[in-house]
Amino acid sequence: MALLLAFGCARTGSEQAKGGIPADAGSIGSKAPDFVLTDLSGKQVRLSDFKGKVVILDFWATWCGPCRMEIPHFVRLQSKYRAQGLSIVGLSLDDDGARSVRPFAEEHDINYTMLLANKEIANLYGGVVGIPTTFVLDRQGRIVKKFIGVMPPEAFEEAIRPLLGA
Repeated sequence: MALLLAFGCARTGSEQAKGGIPADAGSIGSKAPDFVLTDLSGKQVRLSDFKGKVVILDFWATWCGPCRMEIPHFVRLQSKYRAQGLSIVGLSLDDDGARSVRPFAEEHDINYTMLLANKEIANLYGGVVGIPTTFVLDRQGRIVKKFIGVMPPEAFEEAIRPLLGA
């Protein structure tokens, strides 16, 4: 149990990164790959829609206990820093998509963008081999931090404050 909490939920081998992924995909300093995904209302959302914002991209799933532990922290961060330009984007890797995610988001009063992702999007970010995996992007869309596994809320706040000028 301690390992699960420290490292998060493992992904299966078939979901890990495959060939054809750029060598710097998901690496610190690289431009975050753009994507188009569907939100819980069926609207198409692009990462580029968040241009000029500090973005926390969180790969997660409703069935992942460590992922669920971080959700209240993200809700608080979004409330606290939205006005300074923070946008949190949850990238759900749930196989049944909105069927699981929508009721979870409502139950937990999620106040940030929730998108339905897939292994192809995870592969764009270097192959997400465990969740939660969370990327922090600066206002220019560059990856400045990558966190694998559950993290204390202070870790995210320390990462975003300098980017927000807070």
